[in-house]
Amino acid sequence: MIHVLVRYKVSDYGKWKSMFDTDFELRRKGGERNCRIFRNNDNFNYLTLLFEWENLEQAQRYMSSKELLDKMKQAGVSGTHDIQYLEEMYALRRTAAD
Repeated sequence: MIHVLVRYKVSDYGKWKSMFDTDFELRRKGGERNCRIFRNNDNFNYLTLLFEWENLEQAQRYMSSKELLDKMKQAGVSGTHDIQYLEEMYALRRTAAD
């Protein structure tokens, strides 16, 4: 399992989210296992996405695809975007029983 952290700015969150949702099945078939979306508290148009992918190769193939870059542009992603591939080293998950 590989984690992918993506950061970028969008011009309109609603427009971006509707485009993002249309790509659900393609991401799933490409190896995506989970995705979380975060918005910056100071500016809701700055997004951070945290994905889990089956493996690094699938994640890199999707993240570097021309199709994704075209969709990002159509969805209103502006400026540069930052993509980091992360390998989990440690996790602590608390429960109500802790």
